[in-house]
Amino acid sequence: MPYIHVMKEIAKKKQYSGTSLYFIVLFSIFIISCKGQDKDNTSFQNNTEPNTSSQVFMDPLSAMDTNAIYNQTGLPMYYDGQLSHWVRNIFEDSRGNLWFGTNHYGVIRYDGDTINYISETHGIGGGRINEIAEDKDGNVWFCTYGGLSKYDGESFSNYPVKVGDNNNDLFALVIDRNDKFWISTINGVVQFDGDNAFTPFEIRRAKVEDPDPVLSPKRVTAIMEDSKGYMWFGTDGFGVSIYNPSAKEGEDPFTLITTENGLPDNRVSQIMEDSKGNIWIATMFGGISLYDGESFTNFTKDGEVEGVEAGGFYEDKDGDIWFAVENHGIYRFDGKSFVNFHEEEGLMSGGVLSMLEDKEGRFWIGGWKGLFRYDKSAEKEGKESFVPVTRNGPWEK
Repeated sequence: MPYIHVMKEIAKKKQYSGTSLYFIVLFSIFIISCKGQDKDNTSFQNNTEPNTSSQVFMDPLSAMDTNAIYNQTGLPMYYDGQLSHWVRNIFEDSRGNLWFGTNHYGVIRYDGDTINYISETHGIGGGRINEIAEDKDGNVWFCTYGGLSKYDGESFSNYPVKVGDNNNDLFALVIDRNDKFWISTINGVVQFDGDNAFTPFEIRRAKVEDPDPVLSPKRVTAIMEDSKGYMWFGTDGFGVSIYNPSAKEGEDPFTLITTENGLPDNRVSQIMEDSKGNIWIATMFGGISLYDGESFTNFTKDGEVEGVEAGGFYEDKDGDIWFAVENHGIYRFDGKSFVNFHEEEGLMSGGVLSMLEDKEGRFWIGGWKGLFRYDKSAEKEGKESFVPVTRNGPWEK
């Protein structure tokens, strides 16, 4: 497995504990393909036209046991009853379907009635799902280790992303206000027209004396479009690169932010703009910071947040900001103070990757050890406010 060597090198450089090193894999290294687990993706890499599968969902698995899932996917379940041992991301489409991207099993869809496991044998391009998005026509798109996949409600189409130095191991995906796709790979960024054409997009990186990337100096770890239409790119060792697509001729369209400007670490894991226009930046080794357009507030450095490997940003319907920190559960910020949730509150995972409050008010948390739900009323009553979600639920309110 390629990431084992990288883990050893990081251990030599930074002397992390075994637990901390493991969760470096959580936010970065584990998303690189383990070639022994990859399927044969030749058809995706060599074709120039999208490959459309006529196969759709397998039979509902809501009542199936661990052995049944193993037989369908060829992979073991590590936590009896859980949906998956990793839930990487959570997405709700315009039809109200919930999608849970996994680390090996493809994607899980819950339509309000049944649970469906959708793997490469059913048409999706890869088993690990790194990002999920929906376009204006209601198509659901997936970044996988086998390329870009589209589900149109009936079948999957898979698109090769072999342009320039880029490859089919995809990380982040944003569909901007002009319906342009921005996709990151370990070797940089590509744009996609939503049909069949990919174009490399070269971002400008800051000059950093010792970038010390976790995986690759070309890797773009995060992409975000802000309320002004600017594109934010988080990098692996070079801070943040901000692109203004409306820059006038002769103007530099890029603004660069690094530790010299107050960023706590140049290895960025996630970026989010909140409803007030503030930019939240999570890093691999510097924790959480807030950028108001002029200066940084570094909550980790200031001692308000514990732990340094951060991500999983989410803003709920009340305007509270949520995020995860490796080995420290998740935090909620109401604009004044932080509340930490972990094992005492029923959250059995120290490696949360994603959060979502759906249209029905259900709050989902995904990561290591699977899927969880948060119950605000239980918190108010002083009870455990997090429960694991197995194939038997709890699904409804």
